[in-house]
Amino acid sequence: MLAGEAEALLRAMFEAAVRAADPERVVSAFLPDPPAGRTVVVGAGKASAAMARALERHWPGPLEGVVVTRYGHAVPCERIRILEAAHPVPDANSEAAARAILEAVRGLGPDDLVIALISGGGSALMALPASGLTLADKQAVNRALLRSGADIGEMNCVRKHLSAIKGGRLAAAAFPARVVTLAISDVPGDDPAVIASGPTVPDPTTFAEARSILVKYGIAEPAAVIAHLARGEEETPKPGDLRLARTEFRLVATPQRSLEAAGEVAERAGIRPVILSDAIEGEAREVAKVMAAIARQVRRRGQPARPPCVLLSGGETTVTVRGDGKGGRNVEFLLALAVALRGEPGIFAVAGDTDGIDGAEEVAGAILRPDSLERAARLGLDAKAMLARNDAHPFFAALGDQLVTGPTLTNVNDFRAVLVAEAAS
Repeated sequence: MLAGEAEALLRAMFEAAVRAADPERVVSAFLPDPPAGRTVVVGAGKASAAMARALERHWPGPLEGVVVTRYGHAVPCERIRILEAAHPVPDANSEAAARAILEAVRGLGPDDLVIALISGGGSALMALPASGLTLADKQAVNRALLRSGADIGEMNCVRKHLSAIKGGRLAAAAFPARVVTLAISDVPGDDPAVIASGPTVPDPTTFAEARSILVKYGIAEPAAVIAHLARGEEETPKPGDLRLARTEFRLVATPQRSLEAAGEVAERAGIRPVILSDAIEGEAREVAKVMAAIARQVRRRGQPARPPCVLLSGGETTVTVRGDGKGGRNVEFLLALAVALRGEPGIFAVAGDTDGIDGAEEVAGAILRPDSLERAARLGLDAKAMLARNDAHPFFAALGDQLVTGPTLTNVNDFRAVLVAEAAS
């Protein structure tokens, strides 16, 4: 397989994965029946505005509401107000949006319906500090957690216990109205309590767990946060809470469905897809070492499949920031994969965030080719040194191998495809 053909196939698989989670394609099949009373739409996440537009187009009756999405991810709606805020660290608009969303569901009755549109990124975009805390407190903890290597479940456990809206509190505020959540999953395992910190579902985690997470990662500030968690007052609604008895949760798109869609593209090209997992976690560079070993086993031993085949995986890796470079977890994975493969022939890869943004860059990810290290060396780039300082974006930018999509208006988290195009001779 020629390098151009391999790259085109990898890009097509990524596009198929994103398309499988397009709100316009998936939302309408999961809509509830209209209520006798009002229909109020609320939501938060990188896909929430696109979900709201799809809902408007397919809803048979009157509706109203407000959702918040990331800056640059808004789309026009006629009846639902679209707000924008910051991600991954919340800003003042995140707090204002959370207040507007809470206000929208207050005072509803048993004949009313709340449709909550929830997707990845909602934790930062809908940030309302618990009593006694400030937005600055939440921002400081968010930054520390993002740099610590904590996984999404750990981060969201802490966020829920610093919030006045997450961890089931939004649904509790809407009681006695019926609440139907339509969610696009961006978390390993598709746990409703983890997606956007579960604002409409019971929370099984506790203040004690949140405290232990901060201890685990050596986070001892701000003092107000530590004191709040130590007091442990006003625990989140737990399973069995009567205020959440009229809630229903519907997954409209998942990482697994996107991997399957990518696999179908591979099959049409005569390439066998091997879906390893939709829920891989861990340090991006460590996951890369494992993937490199599997790819070598395929090429040299024909196990677990004979070439040509593609190893597909999703989930959410983490990066413990050690340097001052510009990176994201997907490009860090690819740079570590390049280092581990050491130019092994016949192996190509793509890794990208399905929301179109990997880390703080407006880049989804990148493409890796067997000659990437060689081309980088000719440009004077030291792959190992750049990996050590978390500087993967400039590495792939210099090669011209970045995957640039712009905001995709959806989010089923990381997508990885390692293409083993040929067997070892």
